Amino acid sequence: MANTTSGAYGFDQNLAIDDIIAEAYERLGLVGTAGHQIRSARRSLNILFQEWGNRGLHFWEVGDTNIDLTEGSQTYTFFRNSSDGTSHTTVPTNGVYGISDIMSASYRTGYDTTDQTDLPLTKVSRDTYAAFSNKLVKGTPSQFWVQRFIDKTTVTIYPTPGSTQASNYINIYYVKRIQDAGAYTNASDAPYRFIPAMISGLTYYLAQKYAPQRVQEMKLLYEDELARALQEDGSSASAYITPKTYYPNI
Repeated sequence: MANTTSGAYGFDQNLAIDDIIAEAYERLGLVGTAGHQIRSARRSLNILFQEWGNRGLHFWEVGDTNIDLTEGSQTYTFFRNSSDGTSHTTVPTNGVYGISDIMSASYRTGYDTTDQTDLPLTKVSRDTYAAFSNKLVKGTPSQFWVQRFIDKTTVTIYPTPGSTQASNYINIYYVKRIQDAGAYTNASDAPYRFIPAMISGLTYYLAQKYAPQRVQEMKLLYEDELARALQEDGSSASAYITPKTYYPNI
């Protein structure tokens, strides 16, 4: 008899939050958990997603969009949630929420035509921007800096767009926060490569509450799973490393 396979690839798509919680508790030898323990696990899962924000760049959360420039407007705001405020208009969407950081930006003309052209902008620090003598001077944007607040992220452009630039856009590549777990029937906002690390991480978090004698064991398993997932994340590309010459006391 020939071997039969499922022909399906959607395990992660159908792995609901309550299944993730059940798996984590089972790894600790806990079954038949009470309602407050399930709520506690969902809270820990959300905290785990927050902690992943400190683990470097997650490529599945990278997106790009076009900021609709407005004459005389130098700062554009993107809120954490719609309940915090209305994010600036972007094309082709109507606004993006949950942006954690902006990686790069370009001044884009001729959007969506055969004459579309991008002019890269330089990302500068707060001190560099503060040193500009006339921040309201109008012209073609060439630099930008980013502020990251609790409930929003802002991008400030220099020079300030004038009437000519207002008909164009700033194209940005941004990093979004990982979505909250939400309802127990939801799938997680993580690719299949991170499912093992996510469950191991939740098990480690729950061990701190319900099995403290196994915390170190679960931490080692979690860090091992996460390291492999982070190594696999992203896309391979050629890299060229050039040594930097340093001449002291010259």
